[in-house]
Amino acid sequence: MQILQFIVPSRSAIAHLRFVFSLFLMPVYFFAYSQALVINAGSALLVFLIWHVLAFPASNGYNSYFDKDEESIGLLDKPPVVDISLYYFSLLLETAGFLLGFLVSWQFAFAVLLYGIMSKLYSHPKTRLKKYPVISFLTVFFFQGAFIYFTTYTAITGTTLFAGWNTGFIMAGAICSCLIGASYPLTQVYQHGEDGRRGDFTISILLGYKGSFIFSGALFATAILLSFFYWQQHHMPDYFYFFLFCSAPVFVFFNYWFYKVGQSTSNANYKNAMLMNFISAGCMLFYFLAIAILSGHVLV
Repeated sequence: MQILQFIVPSRSAIAHLRFVFSLFLMPVYFFAYSQALVINAGSALLVFLIWHVLAFPASNGYNSYFDKDEESIGLLDKPPVVDISLYYFSLLLETAGFLLGFLVSWQFAFAVLLYGIMSKLYSHPKTRLKKYPVISFLTVFFFQGAFIYFTTYTAITGTTLFAGWNTGFIMAGAICSCLIGASYPLTQVYQHGEDGRRGDFTISILLGYKGSFIFSGALFATAILLSFFYWQQHHMPDYFYFFLFCSAPVFVFFNYWFYKVGQSTSNANYKNAMLMNFISAGCMLFYFLAIAILSGHVLV
């Protein structure tokens, strides 16, 4: 019976894997792709599939299994009751991602493994980093931002993580972390009640409704500032202005939502949070895809 639960997930388990949620993390991959001078096409495709079809959904599922949410979570307005197949299938996806990672490089395989370990520390009741606002924020800030950028870039270019570090490389990772960090508190702002009842003291609870928006706005502003310096360093100022153009819808809805929450905290709800996520992810994905096309890569 356990073997079937390991291999065949229930409909509830499939829902909790939230494959579409990977859309919110795709801009990081495509930023790395856009900045690579030479790309191994096979590795690029495999890295994309490992992150977005295996590792990220596995992390979502593992987190959901231990959260056992009864109220809305990302992309699930009414989450179904979790079952043991979610736990086993999440581990299966993660194992598959780790093993397939060796087809790219041993460094990338262990990067996938480390990401999985950190997701477990974040979620598991014995460690539950999610209980600690600063630690949980920094974990997501680095591992869904700069870490994914650094490991993706080196994997698809066939280079090593132990060489090639420069200010531009580090700055690009920092931009990704700031963009991820700006979204993170706003994904929690409608969950204060359930998170509090479960004992999770999230960064959004720590900051409060107003503070969550101010903190997110500050991080997004930092991403804009870093983007300015990054493209100046690369002598491509037009890419920065294009970034501002693509960010305009994010800026408009963010301020509108902030104003509405100032009127009533009931507006800090699931519907607005998901709309904010889709607008920001859609705009950033369009931006990084566009500059990837404009970069004119060489495939080998």
